[in-house]
Formats: sequence, C-alpha cells, structure tokens
Amino acid sequence: MRKATLRRVTTETQIRLALTIEGRGRYQVSTGIRFLDHMLELFTRHGAFDLKLKATGDLDVDQHHTVEDVGIALGEAFLSALGDKRGIMRAGYFVMPMDETLGVAAVDFSGRAAAVINTQVKTRLVGDLQSELVDDFFEGFARGARANVHLKTIYGRSNHHKIEALFKAFARALRVACSRDKQLAKMLPSTKGLL
Repeated sequence: MRKATLRRVTTETQIRLALTIEGRGRYQVSTGIRFLDHMLELFTRHGAFDLKLKATGDLDVDQHHTVEDVGIALGEAFLSALGDKRGIMRAGYFVMPMDETLGVAAVDFSGRAAAVINTQVKTRLVGDLQSELVDDFFEGFARGARANVHLKTIYGRSNHHKIEALFKAFARALRVACSRDKQLAKMLPSTKGLL
C-alpha cells in the first residue's frame, strides 16, 4: 500500500497529515474552515483515498495561509506516497456533473508544477470559505506534488456546486493518475527517464 505521513510546521500553520492512496474513502479532516473540510471529505471519498488531516492556522489573520498550506501538504503527501512513480498511469482526467454544473479536471504527475484554474465562482464566500482561495489550494497542491493541475467549471449556476464539482473531478482524475498501469508494469511513464 502506498502511504505517506507528514508534518508541516510554519509560523503561520501547523499541519499533520496521513494519506493512503489505496484506501476506502475514510477521512478525519479538521482545518478550522468547515467548507474546506467538506471538500476534502468528498475528495477523499471520490478518490477512494484514506486521509487524516489536522490543520491549525492563523485564521484570525486570514484563511489564505491555512488553505494554501493544506494544498501544499496534500500535494507533498501524494508525491511521497507515489515514490519513484514507476508503473503508474501518471495522468488522468474526469468530467464531473454536479446537478446543473459541469466540472472538468486533468492531472499529470509530470515532475513540473503548473496550475490553471477557472472556477467561475462569482461570490466572495461559499459557506465559510473565501472562494478566491480555491485557486490557492490547487496551486499549492501542484507545487507540493510537482504536478500539472488543470480545473475548469464548464457551466453552472450554484457556486457551491461549481467548487464541489471541481473537487470531485480532481479526486477522480487523481485516482486514475495514481493507479497502476498493468501494461507498463514497472516502467517509468516518461521518455526522459525522470519524473
């Protein structure tokens, strides 16, 4: 089983995280931001990962440090759990309907960090989450995982559904990217010899 545990401590946040890629969708998540907790819970369930995550941050200042650092830590955990990346699919994508909303996610564990995010969210807050920080979460993940992360809301009305569709699509795209490729077996999925 591919697993990772990590602790990330800065002057702004303290994060403890345990990830199992071949999980059962079990979670224990606490960030101090309930909407972010909800997104991480459904991310875990749809990705079939197991995740324990406890984050405390300077929420009295702003949510930014907590949201971004949780993204970075989660990306680092995936990078660690995947090891040398031999025999993985490496890339994955998913199109996720969420009622009236359609979201798309594509992920590539390329060894290079890049993030392109278009949520089309029109409000400052969704639940208790500052909606602009969704971009920071996924950009943080891309940096931590050294991955390409592309997310786009194609259309939708509910801002809640737009964010939820992206988290679900992201989880399912990751599930594919992390899965083992029986045809390539233990080969590195790159012509460069390095990921």
